[in-house]
Amino acid sequence: MPSDPTRAIVQVDIVSDVVCPWCIVGFRQLDQALTRTGFLANLRWHPFELNPSMPPEGQNLREHITEKYGTTAEQSQQARDRLSALGAELGFTFSFTDDSRMVNTFKAHQLLDWAEEQQLQHPLKMALFEAYFTHGRDVSDAHVLADVAQSVGLDRESATQVLDSGERQQQVREKQGFWTSRGISGVPSMVFGGKYLVTGAQGADTYEQLLRRCVEEAA
Repeated sequence: MPSDPTRAIVQVDIVSDVVCPWCIVGFRQLDQALTRTGFLANLRWHPFELNPSMPPEGQNLREHITEKYGTTAEQSQQARDRLSALGAELGFTFSFTDDSRMVNTFKAHQLLDWAEEQQLQHPLKMALFEAYFTHGRDVSDAHVLADVAQSVGLDRESATQVLDSGERQQQVREKQGFWTSRGISGVPSMVFGGKYLVTGAQGADTYEQLLRRCVEEAA
């Protein structure tokens, strides 16, 4: 986000996965809190894989949720309906279908790691959320990832090189390990001002309180 010397800036680190619906919900709630306060956030996104062992072909989302969490088809549909309604309130479209799939996100995190150096990590993260949840695109596919990268101003050829070479694999694994070694087991996990950790989409009110606390302590 752009800096403004007249407005307070809070460091917010967000550990998340691009196939986590609550991660985009949590960010949109954080964005609401920033709008309310008039503060700015220095955002940094950090990698977390909800399903690191997910095979390349992925898995039907409904089947995946049933297997992983033991939910019934009715409960799964209720959860989707709730997310769709919440997303609409926050200006984000969830387009769940019976064909929606859970996919492996390791390549997406490698691309995000590279995009941070290009100063385009945040736009890419937002575009990946939209590609997956709104348009149902396969964000494990290198061609799709290159498309999304290009859409936010990243060089497509360079993005493809990053993905094909695997040059970011070790770095991403190390970053994942950093957060899991500190007890992060669910996302979104947000760290405000380097000291206040909250997990899950906690709502604009909670985020506003944390932002104000950070600014007050820095004053």
